[in-house]
Amino acid sequence: MNIMHRMNIEAFDLNLLPVFDAVMATGNVSRAAERTGLSQPAVSHALSRLRLALKDPLFVRAPGGVRPTAKAEHFARYVGAALRTLDVALQESDCFDPATTERRFTVHMSDLATGELLPRLMAALRQRAPGLRLEVVQLAADAIAPALDDGRLDLAFGYLPQLSGGHTQALLDERYVVLLREGHPLARRITGRASLEALEFILVQSHGDPAKALGRLGLEGRIRLTIPHFAVAPALLKATDLALIIPERPALSYAAAGGLRVVEADLGLPPVEIGIHWVWRVHNDPGHRWLRELVVAELSAPAATVSAGPAARAGRPAARPTQGSR
Repeated sequence: MNIMHRMNIEAFDLNLLPVFDAVMATGNVSRAAERTGLSQPAVSHALSRLRLALKDPLFVRAPGGVRPTAKAEHFARYVGAALRTLDVALQESDCFDPATTERRFTVHMSDLATGELLPRLMAALRQRAPGLRLEVVQLAADAIAPALDDGRLDLAFGYLPQLSGGHTQALLDERYVVLLREGHPLARRITGRASLEALEFILVQSHGDPAKALGRLGLEGRIRLTIPHFAVAPALLKATDLALIIPERPALSYAAAGGLRVVEADLGLPPVEIGIHWVWRVHNDPGHRWLRELVVAELSAPAATVSAGPAARAGRPAARPTQGSR
């Protein structure tokens, strides 16, 4: 907050900061007014005072609203972190009542995690904290740590080895399998790395780990199709002879719906640890702690058994959950 100290923070009106944060979030003065409960002239006046204090235009006109200047983008990192830290401090108490809370938490999940973990979590919340709200987002790998640090994220789910310096609670171990259509001419010939070279693959951009798996196996040249999300993958697999390297649990869910086969070949890939991640800022917050404990209790336990049928699955038994924190 060096900018604030240089201008004498005692003379700075901190009430201007939520207005600035709202304009940054919405990119529109009218929507920022609605968000803050102020009139549009009041928001414009607050921005004028901020411009004078910071000696920068802060926002310039753009199609559909306004666009921040470079100085505004830099300032916003500190403002957002300060406001969210203050919000946590104001909400924090020795007692958190899940039955009456209306608190909102923002969590990062991949589309695979959303499909596999979110239904179980929402079912538990419906019973124990019916007013608690979740906002699920999917961020790029290099954007997760900054979002946790500045308070835009409360929790991050997944295999996230790039995160360091925060807190982690393991939920389960996952391993990779091959998913392809029932009746695929090569299904019974897939036993290990060498046999995978006869397949052509789908690469899903929204989930980086299978892409890395293909890279470690030296199969980048066998990628025939790249798609943004997993949602359409089952239909593509059923209609083609393409294959997909995917974690076992979602693969079994897809196969249980029919038409797909899970092949548990020896891919030479280590299991990955799926966990939840958070930072010091919220570590002792009672509401955050309650949510973490619920996640561990509900999601580290095995889900209801999903049977893909004997013809749709071959290989080893399912991976077991793992517990651990650091």
